Amino acid sequence: MKKISEYFIRLYALWNIIAFIIGFYYPQAFLWFTKGSYMTYTLALVMLCMGLTLKVEDFTGLFRTPKVLFFAAFCQFSIMPLLGWAVASLLHLPVEFAVGIILLACCPAGMASNLLAYLAGGHLALSVTATTVSTLLAIVMTPLLMMFYAGHLVDVNGWSLFFQVLQLVFIPVIAGVFLRYKFKKFVQKIEPAAPVISTWAIIFISGGIIAPAAVHGKENLVLYAGQLTIAATLLHASGYGLGYIVTRLVGYNHAIAKTLSFEVGLQNAGLGAVLARNSFPHFMPLVAVPAVFCGMIQTIIGGTLSSIWRVTSKPDEDKQIEIVKKRKINKPLKKHDK
Repeated sequence: MKKISEYFIRLYALWNIIAFIIGFYYPQAFLWFTKGSYMTYTLALVMLCMGLTLKVEDFTGLFRTPKVLFFAAFCQFSIMPLLGWAVASLLHLPVEFAVGIILLACCPAGMASNLLAYLAGGHLALSVTATTVSTLLAIVMTPLLMMFYAGHLVDVNGWSLFFQVLQLVFIPVIAGVFLRYKFKKFVQKIEPAAPVISTWAIIFISGGIIAPAAVHGKENLVLYAGQLTIAATLLHASGYGLGYIVTRLVGYNHAIAKTLSFEVGLQNAGLGAVLARNSFPHFMPLVAVPAVFCGMIQTIIGGTLSSIWRVTSKPDEDKQIEIVKKRKINKPLKKHDK
């Protein structure tokens, strides 16, 4: 059963593609999910599941490696929002899609980054902690970055975004951590189901975003499908690449660079879609569509990258979180270094 669950989670991108196809051709299968607050509560459930996987020790660990966590957060909230704005401007996307792309780029790292870092042989503890930090910082950073990068396109209500991220992210995550701390044995029993529940939840969110767009804006979806695919590919391929390159240029080792590559390049598409739906209802249903495209593309690129790194990386690769000391070119090798 455990192996089946693992395969199900790893095929996350495939299930999203299937949900997209069903939502596009048979929107009635997901339209019920778009009514009321089903989508909002479902995302809150995903974030609760994330909280259930975290321990209090994960937070105390923040103080042991503050530099790399600060660096990871800096890369996350500097590289991706700038790339989102650049891609939307370069491709001259319609306002609805431009706002959706930028909003997605301003969101924190997704939980899938932890899985990809694990599969790629990266630093899993760093990945989990960095995702937690970026998720909590998103309460402030996502509204501020949206006002900065998308304020010229649409009126951004920063306080509304702040309270939505607070309700959708902070409260469920902290609730999950508290439940794990208070009912440790019970949570340990149900913890393996958390990734499966989260995967199903994101599938329904993806289908629920595409369904109304297929009913009310199918022509625009068809017209801009190619452009949105290019936009998502440029955004996430650049994010993965720059996340790795910048980390290596600073001096961190290969394992850390792989980990931060996923932290930077992979966004919380579910959060982006629900925030778009709740924050910009006058642009619905099209404003939330980029998050679905990005959710599929980022997983395909990230999954491919993790497979390549898993095959090519050495099993005993250094996982220490420290700056690699660079050898001076003219300094001769010592005998034990030869």
